[in-house]
Amino acid sequence: MEFFVDMVTTVPEGTSEDEVADMRTREAARSAQLTAQGNLLRLWRPPLAPGEWRTWGLFRADDADQLETVLASMPLRAWRRETVTPLTPHPNDPGPPAR
Repeated sequence: MEFFVDMVTTVPEGTSEDEVADMRTREAARSAQLTAQGNLLRLWRPPLAPGEWRTWGLFRADDADQLETVLASMPLRAWRRETVTPLTPHPNDPGPPAR
């Protein structure tokens, strides 16, 4: 199954820039692992309001329970709220774009 995940991150007040940088580094490393495993397919940055930290992601998992395990493994989960939308194939889907 594929899932669209809207991820909104709020850095806690009082968090140092070093802590933020460390969290971003760990998140990037975990995202690379999830990509290699086939769970993370795409990430987008939607239009952002000033100070907003938001990402849209396309994930693949066997079911909602596996997706929860994947999302829970991401370091930024500690600062993030997520809205998950399960996706089902559309009968007119042209498939991935040709490269």
